[in-house]
Amino acid sequence: MRRSTRLFEIIQILRAAEAPMTATQIAERLEVSKRTVYRDIAALQAMRTPIEGEAGLGYVMRRGYDLPPLNFDSEEVEALRVGLAMLARTGDSALQQAALRICHKVEALHGPADWLQISTQGAAPDDPARGCVSVSVLRSAIRDERKLRLIYRDEDGSETDRVIRPLGLVYHVDCILLGAWCELRGGFRHFRTDRIWACDPQEAFFEGQAAGLRQLLRETDVPQIETITF
Repeated sequence: MRRSTRLFEIIQILRAAEAPMTATQIAERLEVSKRTVYRDIAALQAMRTPIEGEAGLGYVMRRGYDLPPLNFDSEEVEALRVGLAMLARTGDSALQQAALRICHKVEALHGPADWLQISTQGAAPDDPARGCVSVSVLRSAIRDERKLRLIYRDEDGSETDRVIRPLGLVYHVDCILLGAWCELRGGFRHFRTDRIWACDPQEAFFEGQAAGLRQLLRETDVPQIETITF
């Protein structure tokens, strides 16, 4: 979680709390260390955020403090609602959960809009219980420029074990494609995420290479997924 996101979440946690919250409680909510919470709260206090308390006793947010609302017009809010709802069609469970949290925040400011409905028919959920990996693992590796070792099953059920450099995701209506440099094949490949049956983040990174590789991928005439030979 980025520091700016973490600071925002600390404010939201303290605003909603009905009693003082200790650094331990906040750290558990955010899945970080107590030391990180102490540093973040000190930073917020330095920015004159009205957080009162100290280590060992707990922290409270002075009543009446709020973040400034986002100034969206009606159509912008509706576009946001539709876009967030359409994430249900991607099968990316972590993004769906994040979208639900955002929707709750939008509804707190603007109220519900039950008349806007989006069909959930689309890609199958990335349910690890079914064997496929969570798309959030792939997104994290792309952000970190970390190599992945994966087991991939093609449409005939044949498995390959390969190391890739993940570069980007393309969300289609019925599936998600992971674009990557495949070290086994020595070239760019697209992988359907619902056919990735094991994924192990490696200690090796490819820092500083992703932007150049993505540009080459865009310039390369890669066939559509139906005609790619893995």
